[in-house]
Formats: sequence, C-alpha cells, structure tokens
Amino acid sequence: MRIKLLKEKFIQRLLPVYDAMEAESFFYLALEQWQQLKRIDLALQPELEFSEVQLLQWERLQLDLLQQQPIQYLLGQTEFCGLKFEVTPSTLIPRPETEELVSLIVKEHPQFTGRLLDIGTGSGCIAISLAHQLPNAQVTAIDVSPEALVIASKNAIQNNVEVVFVLEDILQTEELTASYDIIVSNPPYVRELEKEEIQSNVLEYEPHLALFVSDDDPLLFYRKIAQLAKKSLLPNGQLYFEINQYLGKETVELLLDLNFTEIQLLKDFYGNDRMVCCVFRL
Repeated sequence: MRIKLLKEKFIQRLLPVYDAMEAESFFYLALEQWQQLKRIDLALQPELEFSEVQLLQWERLQLDLLQQQPIQYLLGQTEFCGLKFEVTPSTLIPRPETEELVSLIVKEHPQFTGRLLDIGTGSGCIAISLAHQLPNAQVTAIDVSPEALVIASKNAIQNNVEVVFVLEDILQTEELTASYDIIVSNPPYVRELEKEEIQSNVLEYEPHLALFVSDDDPLLFYRKIAQLAKKSLLPNGQLYFEINQYLGKETVELLLDLNFTEIQLLKDFYGNDRMVCCVFRL
C-alpha cells in the first residue's frame, strides 16, 4: 500500500474516536519512529510502498488506538523539553504543563551549580531535563515505584545525563538524607471527585498511584514534602510544585502556615493555576 493511501485510511478509521487533526498527529508520530520518515517525506515520496509486515504493524496500532490506549505507550516513548523519554504504563506520560515547571526553574537559576531533588520522578522527565539544561547541577530523584525508576534510569542514560535515583516512599520518610538548594515535585494531585474530568485514555491506562489522592486530604503530598523541605533546604533554598488547578489558594495557605515566604502562584499556558514556588528562610 502506498504511503499516501495508508495515511488516508489510517485517519478515516480513527475518526469515530479522534478528530482528524489528532489522528493525523498519531500517524506522523508512528511514521517517524517506525520508518524514520517525516511529514515532508510523504510529500516528496507519495508513491512509497509499505510491506505486508509493516501494514500489520499499522493495523495493530489502529486497533489499539481505537481502544483509546495512549499513543505514547504504544510507541514506547514521548518527547519532553526536546528530549526523548521511554514511557510505560508504570510511568505517567509527561505533560506540556510540566515543561513549564522545568522552564521556570531554568529561567530563575540559569547558572545553577547546587544540589537539586526531584520527588516523585516517574519517567525522570523533570530531573533529567533539569540535569540536561543545568549541566553543573547535582540532581537526585526519588520515586516509590521500582518499575518507574528502571525506566527513569534508562532515560538518564539515553539522554547522557547523571542523576542519582533513589527508591523511597516519601510519605514514610521522616527526614531526607541530604540538604538541597532546590526541591521540585509534581506529586499526585487529582482528587477522586475529579475523575469524571479525566479522559478515558488517562483513566484506564496511566498509573493511578501517580495520579490520584483522596478527596479527604488532597494536599497530603504537598504537606509532607513541604515539611521535609523545611528540614532539608539550604539557606534561601527554594521549593517548586506543580499543583491541582483547583487548589491553588489552598496550596498557598498550606505553605504560609509552614512559614514559607515569597510564595508565587503561577498559571500555565491554558490560564490555570499550575505552579507554586516559594522560599524557606531559617
């Protein structure tokens, strides 16, 4: 089958579940990864033929996408901050909003040479991106999932950066083992009551351990991490969070109660409250 016809059939088949633009984006993501071809190549080689084996691979992808399995898991990788990351159902798929958190830290600390800790690293996207953009930083990353840390370690090697990965349940931690200039975290923050807002491909396939918190105590991780940060941040150290867009005010109040200062509540590119940064002074 010629590439142009394959694209038309691929998009048409996905239209009951996805809009045409999203279906087309899936096609080009797979085309680049599997055949190392880009959009321009389709225009330059419209008569290019695919083999029966290749067509079977595309058929499998379409069937899985119709089940709303995330394209990132099906291809086994995604892009974040310009880097390639392996992702599996053991790790959350990195979001564009989280790229803004990384950009904020780099913007505020362009020549950073200190110690930085990422809590709840998952695929390692935050820690590895910061290690890449701040090459003189000493970066450590914690996660409770052994499976996630295996993936994160692979991603660090693939992106040629050094990150120390630690298996640890932050909720069971009484004290961090080192001091840091910066602590950053994108912890679980989606309340159970918000599940109806979550797309089914996220709800059914991404790890709930990394997504959800109880309605009764949605700031559980923020409180615990902030308490640990008070003990472990060096003088004038900074704490950065990605937050639940509906709990910005509550997150700021929690940090005020714990005596953090210079608290900033920042919006993402969608206009939602999404980041908090603050300082702890002794």
